[in-house]
Amino acid sequence: MKSKNTIFIVLFLIITHNIYPQSWRINRHAIGLNLGVTNFLGDLGGGKSIGQPFIYDLDIQATRPLIGITYNYKIDKVNSLSTHLSFGYLRGDDAFTKNPIRNNRNLNFRSPIIELTEQYELILYNSLKGRETKRYKLRGVKGWTNYEIYAFVGIGLFWFNPQGKAPDGKWHNLKPLCTEGQGLDPQRKPYHRLQFTIPYGVGFRYNTSREWSYGFAIAPRITFTDYIDDCSTTYFNNDIIRNMKGDLAAYFADPSKGEVSGQTLPGEQRGDPKDKDSYFFIYFTVNYSISALQYKTNKAKFY
Repeated sequence: MKSKNTIFIVLFLIITHNIYPQSWRINRHAIGLNLGVTNFLGDLGGGKSIGQPFIYDLDIQATRPLIGITYNYKIDKVNSLSTHLSFGYLRGDDAFTKNPIRNNRNLNFRSPIIELTEQYELILYNSLKGRETKRYKLRGVKGWTNYEIYAFVGIGLFWFNPQGKAPDGKWHNLKPLCTEGQGLDPQRKPYHRLQFTIPYGVGFRYNTSREWSYGFAIAPRITFTDYIDDCSTTYFNNDIIRNMKGDLAAYFADPSKGEVSGQTLPGEQRGDPKDKDSYFFIYFTVNYSISALQYKTNKAKFY
């Protein structure tokens, strides 16, 4: 009898040792829906000062909606890869700022943004650590309610198309208008609307069951372009723009109010090419584990 108990205990320890390290497989494949907001950090709009880094130049009025879908693949208990496809809008307007020079410049833009990224996620903290035995499907044991904090970094591509609002309220694509002389002067090359981005940030995820989890993330983006808002360098000769591209292009090149004299002459600063544009996402996410369906119907599993 004693030997039977010993065998049972040994078998139980072997099984339990192997079950938990593999329990993360239940959530190995998951899909998600993200809903949130975007905010733009660039040359247009912003705070009271010029050239403030990151959130110090944040303009709440420029906040716009965001929607996205995700696919998450768990490599192991703490490492994951996730693919994100996001669609949103970015916005910037010198009318939003109290800085006199920016306000006098009077530029504005909006841009749709479509982004595809691949991200690496690292779980920094999981509330189940030290309570592994609660993973088993036993009556009365609530082992699936837990939360985790994670960090992420990745790489991706995004497409944008800056548009400006004319006095009649209509929006016009700005890139073809060459507002800074792009393409009109050999020294001023046209910019590309498809660019690389580096997403990074932190997130929180709350698992309520095998299948469902909820959370939110704060996700800034690093970019390698300064033309998301169609503003980067200096003013170009507006007469040349008018002759080559028309009155509408000349207006968007320099719609200034004329309240600060000499600030919009050819060669004067229009943007700041030293600081690339950036943007960030803040979103809530709902995730469903598609691999949990496999385990849900497999009665041979303990989890």
